[in-house]
Amino acid sequence: MDNFEEIYRDISDIVRINSAEDVPAEGAPFGKGAREALDHFLALAQKFGFETRNVDGYAGEVVFGGGEEFAILAHLDVVPTGGGWTHEPFGGEIDRKNRRIWGRGTMDDKGPAIIALYALKALKDEGFEPKRKIKLIVGCNEESGWKCIDYYKAHAHMPDEGISPDADFPVIYAEKGILQLKLGFKVTGEFEIYGGERPNMVCDLCTVKKDGKVQTFRGKSAHGSTPEKGENAILPALEALGLDDIKHMLFENGFGLCDLADETGRLTFSPNVIWREGETIYVTADVRYPATIDRAQVLGAIENAGIWYEITHEQAPLFNDKHGKLVTTLCEVYNEVTGKNCAPVAIGGGTYARALKNGAAFGPEEEGEESTIHQADEYITFEKIEKCYKIYKLAIARLTA
Repeated sequence: MDNFEEIYRDISDIVRINSAEDVPAEGAPFGKGAREALDHFLALAQKFGFETRNVDGYAGEVVFGGGEEFAILAHLDVVPTGGGWTHEPFGGEIDRKNRRIWGRGTMDDKGPAIIALYALKALKDEGFEPKRKIKLIVGCNEESGWKCIDYYKAHAHMPDEGISPDADFPVIYAEKGILQLKLGFKVTGEFEIYGGERPNMVCDLCTVKKDGKVQTFRGKSAHGSTPEKGENAILPALEALGLDDIKHMLFENGFGLCDLADETGRLTFSPNVIWREGETIYVTADVRYPATIDRAQVLGAIENAGIWYEITHEQAPLFNDKHGKLVTTLCEVYNEVTGKNCAPVAIGGGTYARALKNGAAFGPEEEGEESTIHQADEYITFEKIEKCYKIYKLAIARLTA
């Protein structure tokens, strides 16, 4: 495919749809925006001549070929925009001067979903006949609970093996476990505090009301799995209220968990949502724990500290054989296209790959480049689009021939 203008246009078009989770409606369990994005994507696939299925607004699938199934798992929902944008979050602006497209979802994960669809189209147009049934499955609730995947598994058939273009290159062989914990801290005094939009987004805005005054604290959003890339606005809000004990527990390793580590990395603890009800401050913290660590060890540390908690969401770790066919093939493809010599890596993020018995996350981010996922002014470059297209097309062909 020599002309990438169609891919630029179609990424721009779907980014213009605000598909952050919203009030459920008939046929739209995650809001009208998510349903619109799903309909848009499936209509594009139908135009390309693929068989498609809408799974009741929860997810959709694009089917190519026959035989043993192989999955490409992507998602069309996005996190809320947050603050600090200098480009329209849902503008889908094609910036030819800087050779990029701006907008929420360009990298996570609408851009990669569109690129994967075009890779399938190119293979089909070239006469490629896969020996496996390729299912490009797109969910609508990846960012806030995975109900889309649960529903899909109950009402369709999930392949055992596949990839998810929703993380990093060269290929992810392991992902940390995820625990989202609602914590309760008893407080006294007359004040209000609230901040944060999603458990997996570093809080970039926190508000305190006390003695008739309102204080607003601003930070910088980032993905919950990489809190060090953001600035959490809850921290200065707690300092302003003199809540040093809570600050210590949340931001100074008060639970003693942040020293836990293995080859998948160190445990991260990111308190991203806060509010007060009566005499209790509640905080939802996003915890990413090393893949070989028992979750009971994490929960035990919370219990030993005497802090009330409940689990609001969890995902078990993913730990694949880095020397298996899937991982080695993907790594070889990436190195072949890029001319690099990279090895499989582990991440703290959680992708759809763990919904498969044998799954691996595969791109689009690369080491050393600026990451704007879950941040203001998210963008994807033309170079990234073209590189991912070549990589995904070759990987799909290798794994389904």
